[in-house]
Amino acid sequence: MRNLIIIFAILVFIICAKDSFAQVVYVTNWKSDADKIVYVTNWKSDADMIVYVTSWKSDAKPNSGIWYFTEWKSDAEWKIYFTNWKSDANLIIYFTEWKSDAGWKN
Repeated sequence: MRNLIIIFAILVFIICAKDSFAQVVYVTNWKSDADKIVYVTNWKSDADMIVYVTSWKSDAKPNSGIWYFTEWKSDAEWKIYFTNWKSDANLIIYFTEWKSDAGWKN
């Protein structure tokens, strides 16, 4: 019985950890409602993440940098707020036109 509880706890942790890196995003108008405060840079070298925007929700995978913007807050795994100030952001992104460029930068 104890082993079943441990296995269940591990599975719940894995599922929750996976969702924390998902790329289905909702843009909120309120900074206090956001999971991530995002600044969009014009320079690829300045970004933490290179983002490709897709029209297909199924393309949005964890840690991929491929974002699907949803209209429904309840459907989102990340709620983001776009800021005009780089110093205010906890994530700096650069939008790309190429899907192969998408992802986290080292």
